[in-house]
Amino acid sequence: MTREFAFDTRVLSQALEQPPAGASLEQIAAAGPLDPTVPLMALGGGANGVAVARNLGRLGVRISAAGGPGAWATRSNACVASYRQPRGVSLADFWRDLLLSEDRRFDGHVLLPLCDDSITFVCHHHEALSARYLLESFDPALRLAMLDKRETLVRARDVGVPVPKFWEVASLTDLDHLADELVFPLMIKPIHSHLFVPVFGRKLFIIESGIDAVREKLALAFSHGLEVMLVEMIPGPDDLLSSYNTYVDGAGGRLFEYTKCVVRRYPVNRGGGTYHRSIWLPETAEMGRRFFDGLGWRGMGNVEFKRDPRDGKLKVIECNPRLTAAQALAVASGVPTDELIYRSITGQHVWRATQVAEDVRMLAFIRDAMAFLELRRRGELNLAGWLRSLLEGRKVPNLFRLHDPMPGLVNLMQSLSRALKKTWRSLG
Repeated sequence: MTREFAFDTRVLSQALEQPPAGASLEQIAAAGPLDPTVPLMALGGGANGVAVARNLGRLGVRISAAGGPGAWATRSNACVASYRQPRGVSLADFWRDLLLSEDRRFDGHVLLPLCDDSITFVCHHHEALSARYLLESFDPALRLAMLDKRETLVRARDVGVPVPKFWEVASLTDLDHLADELVFPLMIKPIHSHLFVPVFGRKLFIIESGIDAVREKLALAFSHGLEVMLVEMIPGPDDLLSSYNTYVDGAGGRLFEYTKCVVRRYPVNRGGGTYHRSIWLPETAEMGRRFFDGLGWRGMGNVEFKRDPRDGKLKVIECNPRLTAAQALAVASGVPTDELIYRSITGQHVWRATQVAEDVRMLAFIRDAMAFLELRRRGELNLAGWLRSLLEGRKVPNLFRLHDPMPGLVNLMQSLSRALKKTWRSLG
């Protein structure tokens, strides 16, 4: 049955509550203007790195960026310097040569890791980097644990936060013992996404039914030396997804709290968000606090949930120990997370930011159009519903800016190249 666009009513009912009171104008003024004299090096990332460069660059911070082809901030004119990964050199070796060699020109910079690869690099070299750079206050072992999707679910369960059913599989033999327990549809999900995505060009495999199909995809993942697990797929549309973002300083205080929900993803049920809505969700925030407080978390954290329509509970999907792709939306919603983190790391006064109550949304139009086409084929969204959803709320561009066009253009060219390669493989 085709449905017109509508948020889940439980998400809307949450939004009736206002976000917690933040700082007054007097408190913000008392924090004083930002001192931008400490430069910042953004490591990796995608849209989040571009958003950080644009916002902090606008405030006078000298931004440098270093990363691979997907680090679009290296193409932004908001950066004073860009360093791109050479061919044939791993990201870890590239960053080590750049930051830990005898060349000390970056000493004293704030280092901000913005992707799983750079988080792994910073955690593995934490002691050496801390001696030369300004970093968030965090536990490297705990942060690495949150890059492990299986460990994330285990620890969430241990601190009393609901999770979907999941099963560990280290070999095909393990699957034989699980055949009677599995529920379909299920996901074959990587333990480490940043290792899986470059191999398969997707975040996970979805198996609608059949143990043989599970066995085939497991064998494919194992043949590439990748660790995976089996996770039940929570039913329902992508607009049941919501997330909580916070930053816990060294003393255990939260610099900010921010929540949002997903409107659509592409590919549906397994891809990246194409349309996000900034909205204060008290239940999501409460579950996020329980999660991070239970872990004893420090630094930047994002945890994503999906509401299970079978029991009404929010269940952990994943944790991202970094700023996310919706960074520009957070800033436009009155929560300048990057500025507050920069202020904290550099020892400046901060204030508690308040999420605005107005409807603010971030749209990636081309990919959202593709999401609409897929939903229409599935009979889940009609044209009128899609167009109406596009007219709602104040819009924040995803990546394209006329004054800084290259990040968006490079992203578009990379997306077209991937689509052409996929089409070519299917024809071959």
